[in-house]
Amino acid sequence: MISQTYEEYIQILLVEDNPGDVRLTEEALKEGKVLNSLNVVEDGIEALSFLRKEGNYADVETPDIILLDLNLPKMDGRELLAAIKSDENLRRIPVVVLTTSKADEDILNAYNLHANCYITKPVDMDQFIEVVKCIENFWFTVVKLPSSEKMFAP
Repeated sequence: MISQTYEEYIQILLVEDNPGDVRLTEEALKEGKVLNSLNVVEDGIEALSFLRKEGNYADVETPDIILLDLNLPKMDGRELLAAIKSDENLRRIPVVVLTTSKADEDILNAYNLHANCYITKPVDMDQFIEVVKCIENFWFTVVKLPSSEKMFAP
C-alpha cells in the first residue's frame, strides 16, 4: 500500500457532463495507485466558479490537475480552457483535454489554447478505464506538479 498523508492527495477537477464517463473515471481512479480527491462539475460556468472559489465552492481545494471535456453545456470546454489559460491565477494548473472529438481542428485549437495534452476518449469501457489509468500514471507519478501554494506565486 502506498503511504500518503492527506496533504499528498492529488486534487482532481473533472469537468464532464456525461454521467457514464464520470462513473468510469471514478472507477478507474479508485483502482489506481495514487490517492486522489475527485471533484466533478458539469459545465464550464460551474468549473470557473469552482476554480475561482466562488459561492458554494469557497472552501474547495485548488485542483492539481483538470480533466476537461470539450462538449459541455452553458460554456463549452474550449471557452473554459481559454478562460483558464488567460487567468493569471489559474493558468499553471495542468489541463488534460479528455473528449470524444477526433477533429484536427479541435486538437489544434486545444493546443493553441495551451492545453497540456489532448486525449480522445475510447468508446470501449475497458479502453476508457485504461486511458484514465495511463493519465493517472503519467500525471501523478511521472510528472512533478507544483504544490498548490507555489502554483499561485508570482
